[in-house]
Amino acid sequence: MFVDRVKIHVKGGNGGNGAVSFYRAKYITHGGPDGGDGGRGGDVIFVGDAQMNTLMDFRYKRSYKATPGEDGSKLNRSGKDGESIIIKVPVGTVIREAESGKVMADIAHDGETKVLIEGGKGGKGNQHFATPRRQAPRYAEKGRLSKEYDLILELKLIADVGVIGLPNVGKSTLLSMVTNANPKIANYHFTTLAPNLGVVQYKDFETFVMADIPGLVEGASEGSGLGHQFLRHVERTKVFVHVVDAAAIEGGDPLDDIETINSELVSYKEDLIKRPQIIAANKTDIPGSEENVQRIKEKYEPLGYKVFPISAATNTGLEPLMEAVADTLRNYPEDIIFEEEYEELIPEEIDHEPFTIEVYDGDYYVVTGVGVEKMLGYTNIDTEKGFAFFQRYLREKGIIDALEQKGIKDKDTVKIYDLEFEYYK
Repeated sequence: MFVDRVKIHVKGGNGGNGAVSFYRAKYITHGGPDGGDGGRGGDVIFVGDAQMNTLMDFRYKRSYKATPGEDGSKLNRSGKDGESIIIKVPVGTVIREAESGKVMADIAHDGETKVLIEGGKGGKGNQHFATPRRQAPRYAEKGRLSKEYDLILELKLIADVGVIGLPNVGKSTLLSMVTNANPKIANYHFTTLAPNLGVVQYKDFETFVMADIPGLVEGASEGSGLGHQFLRHVERTKVFVHVVDAAAIEGGDPLDDIETINSELVSYKEDLIKRPQIIAANKTDIPGSEENVQRIKEKYEPLGYKVFPISAATNTGLEPLMEAVADTLRNYPEDIIFEEEYEELIPEEIDHEPFTIEVYDGDYYVVTGVGVEKMLGYTNIDTEKGFAFFQRYLREKGIIDALEQKGIKDKDTVKIYDLEFEYYK
């Protein structure tokens, strides 16, 4: 079964907690702090795998979690880091955050690696918090929590050539004749319910990949039928072979059929119509098709389209068609890559990230939080301007008010990660 859209849940490993411990040995009853650090949590990593061509595996397993880091222990022993989880996906997979729909990653190449979630940092043991004033700290850092997301995985096939056209015009037959693909073929609408891929071996030394994009109908760009599921697969193809029923077996007008498909391409994504498009006027083995082939040429050749009369069923006219496709690919600009542009999702801005305050021995206040840590990372508090920003940040984010609610007094100690200072109102 071909599956090209699934929803999964992923979570990175939490960091291990730092340990609170004091050295004890024979004849040593009041040793210094020796609490070890917590281990780092495992990452969530996505890797492109060219051997995969469907998201089928994700229908049976929907939750993926990296392992957490172990807690630190006595004698300065650090906890073991958690193991990362590696999730293999087909090349062409777009990873979206389910709630917002924003793209988090676009895996377009075999072996491409994306660390989607970093594991939480391990907390520091109490050995790091000893000072001349506080020689026996009974505090250690907790491990950081890692992020977790509901994700939508979408597979967009990557092919050099996309075979497009209305149902039942002979796309699958054409693909079977010119490639090593073996699609199921029958004479009724929507016989192909999944894209088929095949490799064209042209003149013994050139190869290119063709994809049969099934099920395009009028209204596909608005979601009619299975339109959206199929249209996503045309986005990454360089050249379109537009197959049309020149014999008009079912009574339609071939010119109208071409316009229908092109209109759906424009409605779905405007720049799709700008890509090279070669028209394959199929079923010319049926009497009466000659007039329609001539009408197609008269309308579309002046617009720059190449039109080839073919009969996929009888293997007629396919060599000139494939020569035109190969020639178009040979002259294709190398610097044009059809990949979705996106900005990496930032799930929480610093302004909205929470903080915690813990009190030890009644006069030692420890402030932690991802936002606070980031602020310290980009602020030089040794300068007057940086220190003023630091003070303003603490007040604007409510940290000062929270400290006062906890009962802080002048000369009490505040510790924010590696920064320790005395509080004055």
